[in-house]
Amino acid sequence: MNTPQRQDSLVNPPTRVEIDRAADDSGDALPLTRRRVLRVVGGTAAFIAVAAVAGGAARAVDRGVFATGEGPAYAAWLEQGGEGPLSLVRAAVLASNAHNTQPWLFRVEPTGIDLFADTTRGTGANDPLGRELVISLGCALENLLLAAAPNGFLATPTLFPDPAELKHVARVDLTPAAPAGSPLYGAIPNRHTNRAAYTEVPIGAETLAAMTDLNDTADVALVWLTTPEEKAAFGALTIAATEAFTADTEQSVDSFAWWRNDWDEMQRLKDGLTLDAAGLPPLTRALVKMMPDISRAESDQAWLKSTREPQLATAAAFGIVVGRDHRAAAQRIEAGRLFQRLHLWATAEGMAMQPINQTVERRDRELSAGLSPDIGTALDAPMPEPGWQAMMPFRIGYPGETPLKSPRRPAAEVVVA
Repeated sequence: MNTPQRQDSLVNPPTRVEIDRAADDSGDALPLTRRRVLRVVGGTAAFIAVAAVAGGAARAVDRGVFATGEGPAYAAWLEQGGEGPLSLVRAAVLASNAHNTQPWLFRVEPTGIDLFADTTRGTGANDPLGRELVISLGCALENLLLAAAPNGFLATPTLFPDPAELKHVARVDLTPAAPAGSPLYGAIPNRHTNRAAYTEVPIGAETLAAMTDLNDTADVALVWLTTPEEKAAFGALTIAATEAFTADTEQSVDSFAWWRNDWDEMQRLKDGLTLDAAGLPPLTRALVKMMPDISRAESDQAWLKSTREPQLATAAAFGIVVGRDHRAAAQRIEAGRLFQRLHLWATAEGMAMQPINQTVERRDRELSAGLSPDIGTALDAPMPEPGWQAMMPFRIGYPGETPLKSPRRPAAEVVVA
């Protein structure tokens, strides 16, 4: 791969989502807890009675209770393959990405594909340095490259081919070739972020070593946290970062802007965070959908609660994709490529993964806003050697239940002339 020596940042870093902060519901709504759900609906029997007697069935239809994973917002998951270079874009749009913002655009030609950053789909104070946006583009690039051989192409990528236009993230030149199979390509439509509880089955050292061997670049690396002490320390730091995040109104508002309460809105926009992908048990998910829209305060409290239990509590291990310079755009792309590769490999092996990004989001917020570097300093502790920096933390384990799909814009909606 042809890679520039250094790229500090994208031109025009991600813009904050335009929303009316003054009208935001930041009030004192009750936390969204299982106790509140059960108190409101009185358990399963009451839910059925409400649905049958009080018009709840119609509301259930309007809220998508009976249509999980259906509709235009999910059609992209069924479009993998096809003919020509567009088949590679169909795989790319199914990549992991921060807040399901899908910050990518593609230009498709018979001899190649260009990948561009759509910086209008940034997450504001969540990602003030543009790290997550560029890592998301690296994930998309990895899917695109993995799709090349199975669809009859030899792909040659070049990162940042135009030094004057850093939004032009990659050029992938394509040459016709005999189709070749790929287990990772086959895992693309089955890879979903699993935010639910994981089982108590441990992950063996040989499995973690095999995942470490998936790395093929010297500027990024993989750190595993597997001992009880390492996991407890990372968990405590993640809770501290989550609490700081939710107490930071700007971060909280910019995060909640990507929450999709409304079923029709989600089907139209085909992006964002949804209850279906939140890792809730089926009954709880259905009950919460039937309730009034979740407020920002409720969302923050639910996030903190689910982070503590079950997510941190049931992780078999934590991993961190690290780099020599977390601000370097080329290293961010490589970090995204590695994370996507890891997630696809884990999917093919029957494992589950979930990004746990609160610590790096708070570190970036501390750096950009001139805050005390409390989280950033603590985050340096598990680095392999001085100078390395965390770029993409995640948890891994064996799934207790099958994750659900997130909305996704199809290839046809992200291709530009």
